[in-house]
Amino acid sequence: MENESDTKLDWYGPDAATFGDRVLGAREKTGMTQAQLARRLGIKLATLQAWEEDRSEPRANKLQMLTGMLNVSLPWLLSGEGIGPEAPTTAPLSDDVKTILIEMRAIKTDMNRTADRLSKLEKQLRLAMK
Repeated sequence: MENESDTKLDWYGPDAATFGDRVLGAREKTGMTQAQLARRLGIKLATLQAWEEDRSEPRANKLQMLTGMLNVSLPWLLSGEGIGPEAPTTAPLSDDVKTILIEMRAIKTDMNRTADRLSKLEKQLRLAMK
């Protein structure tokens, strides 16, 4: 069995990055600011910020536009697999740092899922109380 220190951290892969991380990373690689990309997409700055912070996701038509403007493939944007920018060049990370980063991403993902579940329950409760 391969241990953690033998594996290379996939900077934008599904275990290390979220959809928002990939949008942010690809946008930064293009040299665009959030305001510039939002304007080109025809959306509000707050909408793009929500995408990059994993608070919401774009609809299919905006997702397609986003891949073109960021010069990435749709599979890469959604999962980290496919054509996307190269990972930032950084000093090699220690196994401890890699483990912490991966756990932080997992917690962030869990928090977003929990927030989504809470929103759905609140909506159900409002409907039930009418």
